[in-house]
Amino acid sequence: MNEPLDILVFGAHADDAEIGMAGTIVKHTRAGYRVGICDLTFAEMSSNGTVELRQQEAESASAVLGLSMRSNLGLPDRGLTRTDAHIQAIVAEIRKWAPRMIFAPYWEDRHPDHIACSQLIEEAIFNAKLRRYMPEIAPVTVSRSYFYFINDMGPADLTVDVTDVYSEKEASLRCYASQFTAPAPNSDAVATPLTAQYVERVKARDSLLGQKCGFGYAEGFASRLPHTVHLF
Repeated sequence: MNEPLDILVFGAHADDAEIGMAGTIVKHTRAGYRVGICDLTFAEMSSNGTVELRQQEAESASAVLGLSMRSNLGLPDRGLTRTDAHIQAIVAEIRKWAPRMIFAPYWEDRHPDHIACSQLIEEAIFNAKLRRYMPEIAPVTVSRSYFYFINDMGPADLTVDVTDVYSEKEASLRCYASQFTAPAPNSDAVATPLTAQYVERVKARDSLLGQKCGFGYAEGFASRLPHTVHLF
């Protein structure tokens, strides 16, 4: 039987979770929390790299992050849809790992797969707790769900100071050299928004958010529900 996770992070592609919340992940794994990532697709439609190389890069990034597990559901890249088959695959993954918290991409983003992933995860979280839905697998109730930002920043309902682990975030992103490296002359790689100093722009974004909070670097998260505190 799988040991339950404290946090399960979903992304449409390997590198989504790293862009949005690598620092938060490292802070939790260093503190002894069990954190996993589930990538929905193999990113087979990406302009650069190959599926095999992307998997190797994801393994390297996982080691930097200190993950307890990383999985890939193999759903179609640029073909994520709110179908029963896709929702059931995600529900099975949630029930397999029984996480206390789930993170997913923010529901607004320039990449349609990130939006589709966000919608699928919300539906799967709801269905995962229904005992008559896929009754062959025990239901799981997720305590909290949050949404991280990839390309487009929305209002942050809460922030995490990641200043002390920011070098690890950068290292995890640098693992994806096929995606974030400018194409060399005469190579098969092509220029994309990701190869145009994307990592530097992520760093600038996290720095600006940190400045608002009095930190060096911060990662922001959105929540559909009010974030409750017992004392101020």
